[in-house]
Amino acid sequence: MFEQQPEVLRQKVNLLANQYLQQNEPSGWFEVLYTEANGDSQQVPWARLQAHPHLQDWLDGNSSDVLTVSNASPSALVIGCGLGDDAEALQAKGFQVSAFDISPTVIAWCQQRFPDSSVNYFVADLFALEPSLNQAFDLVFESRTIQALPLSVRSQAIKSIGQLVAVGGILLVITRVRDTEEQPDGPPWALSNQELAQFQELGLQEIRRNRFLEEGNDSIQKFRIEYRR
Repeated sequence: MFEQQPEVLRQKVNLLANQYLQQNEPSGWFEVLYTEANGDSQQVPWARLQAHPHLQDWLDGNSSDVLTVSNASPSALVIGCGLGDDAEALQAKGFQVSAFDISPTVIAWCQQRFPDSSVNYFVADLFALEPSLNQAFDLVFESRTIQALPLSVRSQAIKSIGQLVAVGGILLVITRVRDTEEQPDGPPWALSNQELAQFQELGLQEIRRNRFLEEGNDSIQKFRIEYRR
């Protein structure tokens, strides 16, 4: 998580994100960050080398709902998969998993970490996804990606993610949430409830919301939100 990293890394991420934002490339800095990490996960502020704990908790308690109402191997997609731990956790629970990231470097990193994995790792841009992916997944998992993007492209990112969920499928979002519509400091830039409401405008019904406090910082709240189409 960002606040658990050394100050020099936080400053680097801030400078990179804002530099590429000024160049009108709001997601261009991810490849730079992963390339300059040179295989050192400690240089990636969100890398834990394990599944997100709130995803793992959901998988342990709720994934059977998807597995029983869908086909024998329900499909899952991980947005902005990073180093691949979330995708591998989904695969271990019986999902047929695809996972993408905009960074070719980190996709190669995933394939190196998990050479025998059945996960389909591929390079893709959230803002230019193949139409064949629309409504193609029984479960879509999003964590950290939207909040790493500036407010100016939020609606476009939310629309791109929402349209990936199949009829009857689930979108699981884990994100920081802010109490105001004002521009937050970042990255990460926490989402607002008004921004989250856009998922429902896309035909996704919110069915469950769990609140957590950021580990080591009681002033930062996180939510795990489950939507169904």
